[in-house]
Amino acid sequence: MAKLPKHELIYKIIEVGLVPVFYHEDVNTAKKVAEACANGGSRILEFTNRGARACQIFAELVKWRDTERPDIILGAGTVLDPGTATLYINLGADFIVGPNFNPEVAKLCNRRNVPYIPGCNTSSEIAAAEEIGADIIKVFPAEILTPKFIKNLLGPCPWLNLMPSGGIDPSKEHVEQWIKAGAKVLNIGSNLLKKDLIEAGDFEAIMKNVENCLRYIKEARGEPIFLGVDHVGIYATEKVPAEKIANWYAEVFGFSGQEGRSSLMLFGPMIGGIEVVKKPEREVKLHIAIKVSDFEAACRILSEKGITLEEPVIKPGLKAVYLKETDPVGNKIHLIYKP
Repeated sequence: MAKLPKHELIYKIIEVGLVPVFYHEDVNTAKKVAEACANGGSRILEFTNRGARACQIFAELVKWRDTERPDIILGAGTVLDPGTATLYINLGADFIVGPNFNPEVAKLCNRRNVPYIPGCNTSSEIAAAEEIGADIIKVFPAEILTPKFIKNLLGPCPWLNLMPSGGIDPSKEHVEQWIKAGAKVLNIGSNLLKKDLIEAGDFEAIMKNVENCLRYIKEARGEPIFLGVDHVGIYATEKVPAEKIANWYAEVFGFSGQEGRSSLMLFGPMIGGIEVVKKPEREVKLHIAIKVSDFEAACRILSEKGITLEEPVIKPGLKAVYLKETDPVGNKIHLIYKP
């Protein structure tokens, strides 16, 4: 069963804008590739049905995902017929991708509330796929059709959600061409998840490739660098421990808590949170965490404005750095990037 309802998953795929596609016959290597992609910011992945044991490897990936990385959304690709689609949906595929358009696969996926992303290369195919319920269309093979195909198609049909696939170059120049032509999502395989890096076990390089590609997508979309307040941090005092502060917010507002080594985080049903820092700070009452879409660009912009930054903290799934200066009333500020 898919992790999310169909409409939510369609929104997430478009919001992220990148679906890395891969296959590997070794399940442990496949897990590391999936984790590298997720740590780079793309938690929506397509595993292709290309090897003799592909379905078995996919089943193991789903088990690993469910226990170790529940944040990953895992789809099955190269699905040509309804029988194969049924197999992968029963194994836990969150979405189905095909190099072709098969109306019977579309009907099956609709029945199971699973997104179907069919491969099409003519306006008639795209119209037929859309009529039968496909919310995202895979434009394949993209390297032959080029960005002009998407731009021209969106003229009379601006509502289409198109995902070019096949030979996409993840460089800044080419990503910009596809996104500015109107592509909502990019589906990239070996040009992004390079075979030599996988064979060398350089999964950090794969993570950086994914991170860079996502940054190019955001830049091409014109997304702002500074997105808003991620959370507000308050500090315990010598008389009032962090647990008492967190319990007060939980009891009064119903916020749920999550305890870490140095602080407690409180969240409501909407975005944003409150961090209660366990260690008292005499000179600081608050810190404000500003969420950014591009960590390196945000640091560069602040440096150009003459603002000095402390040593950044960079680890999988998180980049953060404090400003050395406080705001005019003495509150500390830090940038936070969470893919």
